Amino acid sequence: MPIDSTPSQVATSALQAIPFGSIIGAPLKACIEAQAMAAQTSWQFIQEVGLNTDPETGKKEAVNVTFEFLQNGRMAQLNVPLLTIVPIPYIAIHDIDINFKANISASSSSVSETSSSSSLEAGADISAKVGWGPFSVQANMKANYSSKKDSKATQSSQYSVEYTMDVAVKAGQDSMPAGLAKVLELLGSSLDVSDPEGTLEVSETNIVLPADGKSVKLIATYKSPKGLFEPTAIKAKSGDGDVAGVQDGDNMVFDLTKEGSYTVTAGSRTLSVNVASAQKEKGNA
Repeated sequence: MPIDSTPSQVATSALQAIPFGSIIGAPLKACIEAQAMAAQTSWQFIQEVGLNTDPETGKKEAVNVTFEFLQNGRMAQLNVPLLTIVPIPYIAIHDIDINFKANISASSSSVSETSSSSSLEAGADISAKVGWGPFSVQANMKANYSSKKDSKATQSSQYSVEYTMDVAVKAGQDSMPAGLAKVLELLGSSLDVSDPEGTLEVSETNIVLPADGKSVKLIATYKSPKGLFEPTAIKAKSGDGDVAGVQDGDNMVFDLTKEGSYTVTAGSRTLSVNVASAQKEKGNA
């Protein structure tokens, strides 16, 4: 009986029919999508937790944590960017292990059986008598013939295809991207200790007008409790009313032309500045 090659052909066809592209590509695609979702989660965390958005201008600014503490016998205020003191979730996939195993079995069995039998029997009921008188012969014959033939054929085939796949994904907190690390470094360097009521400073508190009648410039600087320079918050007044000032960077500059007492205010801070003429100063001397 020739060797049946059908099982081998079936096994080969079954192996070729396995969708390796989907089996291996689907986990990889899922990991890529998961990594994209992780990056989006990090960005949403920074947006929602670490930044404030001005509803009118859309401008974003870092959220600061402000608290007071005692320093050198005085209350001081610390302003810290929130993003520098909370962990930013930045999950990254490090390893992807895909283990695939295919088990294909095919078998075929064939059984063929043929049996035959034949028999021939003599002794048919035939009788004959030969001779006469006392001399005679009696013959009896019996003939029987039978023929028998049996055949049997059996064939069975079994095929099975089985495959399993194990996917292991390892992920963890990854290092920050270079850009984000630089941003956090800059935010960390912006850590500042300020006065809870703000700080107001002036160039001089006692000013003498020159004899030629020229004005004297008074330079004032104000830092808010948040540690921000706010020159526009500085106001100066005299007995005659408000004194106009000009912003110069982080400072406000006032031209003083008259003698008298001036009051400089910003926030909850107030300073007094005395202005005298040169002649009076000379007379007092």
